[in-house]
Amino acid sequence: MLEARGAQRLWNRDFSLFFAARSTSLLGDYMLPVVISAAMIHAGYGLSGVGYALAAHLGPFAVLIVLGGVLSDRFGARRMMIISDVVRLVFQSLLALLLAVGTPELWQVLVLLALVGAGGATFQPGVASITPRIAGDVQRANATLRVSESFMSVVAPSLAGVLLVVAEPWAVFAIDAATFAASGVCLYLLRLPAGGEARAEGSTFRTDLLVGWREFRSRTWLWGVIVIWFVWQATSSGPTLTLGHSTIVTLYGASALGLIMSAMGVGNLLGGLAAMRIRPAYPLRAGAVALTCCALMPLGVALAWPPAALAVCYAIGGMGGTFWVVMFHTSVQTHVPQEMLGRVHAYDAAGSLVMKPVGQALAGPLALVLGTVPMLFTASAMVLVVTALLLSVPAIRGLARADR
Repeated sequence: MLEARGAQRLWNRDFSLFFAARSTSLLGDYMLPVVISAAMIHAGYGLSGVGYALAAHLGPFAVLIVLGGVLSDRFGARRMMIISDVVRLVFQSLLALLLAVGTPELWQVLVLLALVGAGGATFQPGVASITPRIAGDVQRANATLRVSESFMSVVAPSLAGVLLVVAEPWAVFAIDAATFAASGVCLYLLRLPAGGEARAEGSTFRTDLLVGWREFRSRTWLWGVIVIWFVWQATSSGPTLTLGHSTIVTLYGASALGLIMSAMGVGNLLGGLAAMRIRPAYPLRAGAVALTCCALMPLGVALAWPPAALAVCYAIGGMGGTFWVVMFHTSVQTHVPQEMLGRVHAYDAAGSLVMKPVGQALAGPLALVLGTVPMLFTASAMVLVVTALLLSVPAIRGLARADR
């Protein structure tokens, strides 16, 4: 059953500042892979250097995000997000300076990017913690933030590419670093409701970590989604990203992939807009049904459909995927106590990420043995399997909306 409800006022001063902080931070996040790639090539480290650099940036984030969740709950989400922005601003500016004055050693680049990635690990948990505190309508707020994320995922790489045409990589690194300064200023001006800026002291860091884990484990619907997501990342998302993208480039060229990914970005926007209006009584059930749309992406590539048809497939897939994400994040933020939210979100984010590189790494070798087209058909079928698994768990399909 779908229920329409009068929209509560969303765009107050605090949400506007938070939206600006999140959007400018995302602009920097999505520009960074493009700038890193260009800088490593420009410095003479080649494609292997690009791979090392991207891994150095992502690895610490994936490893440390759980600790970031504990820090967020212990010392205050807003405080830790500001520290995250300052850390990323400082170390990324230092990297820009090294690139400006010469060619830094590879180890210097990797260390600085690792520190930038580590800084980001204390930012993400705060997004989940702050949203329900400043938004009376949590689902609408999540959908709005997701629309911004989708928009930045399309605009930021293009902006980085344009800037790299007219400026050196070091200068674009500096511009990218400035987005974290803007985010930090917005967060500094943000005023949260009293009583939740930092959790009461009196427990150890280890205790906080264990309590967060118990809180996560006690919710069958939550850990059930993450376990099923392991299957999704390994058997569907990973192969679709790796084999799907490479097949599109091989068949139609890189420009076609850009068109298709832009169409997916438009689908993401539409999915976020739909999530603002549609309020299912059972969010995870509705989100799982919407997730079936993602099966069209690997299916279209496997059938060698023309680029225009693939763009439609990816747009529909983007809509379904975004709708699921909003339903899931809203469920977490409205069913988990505020004082636990940073840690619990960190556990679910880490669990969601852990199998992604595994799926991407295994896709290529398996395609050599089984064939690319069979792997893509399998990836499409596994979307339906994952949906069936989500709907087969009573705690997941029966989780009712809890507005907060």
